[in-house]
Amino acid sequence: MNEISSSEKLPFRRCSKRILTPDSVFARVALAILAVFTLGFSSIASAAESGAQSLTHHPVGYIAVIIFVIAYAFVMLEEKLHLRKSKPVLLAAGLIWFLVAGAAAMSGDTESANAALKHNLLEYSELLLFLLVAMTYINAMEERQLFDALRGWLVSKGFSYLSLFWITGLLAFFISPIADNLTTALLMCAVLMKVGEDSPKFIALGCINIVIAANAGGAFSPFGDITTLMVWQKGVVEFTEFFRLFIPAAVNFLVPAVIMSFAVPSEPPKDASDPVIMKRGARRTVVLFLLTITTAVLGHNFLHLPAVVGMMMGLAYLQFLGYYLQRSFKRGVARERVWAENHKNTRLLERLDKAVPFDIFNPMARTEWDTLLFFYGVVLCVGGLGYIGYLAEVSQILYSDWNATGANIAVGVMSAIVDNIPVMFAVLSMEPDMSHGQWLLVTLTAGVGGSMLSIGSAAGVALMGQARGYYTLMSHLRWTPVIALGYAASIATHMWLNASLF
Repeated sequence: MNEISSSEKLPFRRCSKRILTPDSVFARVALAILAVFTLGFSSIASAAESGAQSLTHHPVGYIAVIIFVIAYAFVMLEEKLHLRKSKPVLLAAGLIWFLVAGAAAMSGDTESANAALKHNLLEYSELLLFLLVAMTYINAMEERQLFDALRGWLVSKGFSYLSLFWITGLLAFFISPIADNLTTALLMCAVLMKVGEDSPKFIALGCINIVIAANAGGAFSPFGDITTLMVWQKGVVEFTEFFRLFIPAAVNFLVPAVIMSFAVPSEPPKDASDPVIMKRGARRTVVLFLLTITTAVLGHNFLHLPAVVGMMMGLAYLQFLGYYLQRSFKRGVARERVWAENHKNTRLLERLDKAVPFDIFNPMARTEWDTLLFFYGVVLCVGGLGYIGYLAEVSQILYSDWNATGANIAVGVMSAIVDNIPVMFAVLSMEPDMSHGQWLLVTLTAGVGGSMLSIGSAAGVALMGQARGYYTLMSHLRWTPVIALGYAASIATHMWLNASLF
């Protein structure tokens, strides 16, 4: 055999005396990581012996924060890197909890980290199943061409993009207190995508408007957001007191909406050539979706069941409808064919030739799994940082060193970066001595503060997945100063209108 040349042996060789090979590079990186981990674990072990409870000032805590920051940096650069947002946070979640578990093991505690992780997994499982049902219903409505028909109706009425901008925003604001901000945002975005499919700029502005409106609408109702539900269940704010936030929430929505409306495209939407005829079961799907939301709300309100139980029960409603549509498929197609032939509707006849029975697992398979996995990473990352002690430490600094008003305003700003659920949970866990006005203030800020970034609320994250390529972190970030103006205006309105509660 011929001898292999030195250049073939060392493909990474440079024109210098020092040779860098892949093995040497990876070995050095691995040794560096191992050294840091060893240093962190040894510090934790010594800290445990001295009775320290927090890991916030030890290498493991610092490493966890760095991992989280790097992961979120990749999320923020998703539009530039074309790297799906779930990938960095999934990796970060695993690394953080391996650090946490290793630190706990070194200190002789094998139970607390496991219990904390299970608690976070329970929170995520409820969120996962809730979102899965909501997205399945929306995909089923789309498959039944409900949104195509709605788009055709809106366009046929001659609504401009500006009118549609306000219609979808107002609907999101008034529906979210009854349903919830996430489900409302998903529903309105589906309509928006169909109505404005020929104008990417309109879709981006409309999605931002929907996120703001849905979050603002959810802030004055116990059922509108998870944070308001937590405050209500804790008993610090009575049910009727939430409605004192209606006007401040409306200001939060209207101020940025008015300013953004000047940037809405002036040209009218493209007219539909023919009216769209919905598939069988479209209206019944809407009715079952409303029944599902009602089931979830009633079960949670009166029986104190998690909302996800009602949502999963509602998934059964859709499954039974799917079973009926499958069993009556041939009879239904024959009836529609007769109608289409009598009315000479060639478009409907072409659709009937390609018709297939409804299968619920098709809309379920089209669920935005990248978004659901992103939520997994976020919940576990934040849960890990909470176990380390960072959330409690931040809350302690806010309510010990600052006044309540400044702290509650800062809570809203933090909720735009870190999910508002753990932030509100940390505030409720501290039980600061505050007036009803301050509790309503933190409820308002935690609810609407997440609108300042697309990753700051569940509605924003979900819409980034649903309107992929149109609504992104950067498109939202361009309007953050305007949204912050609405945030400040809503706080000022609350402190003026409800001054007697402070």
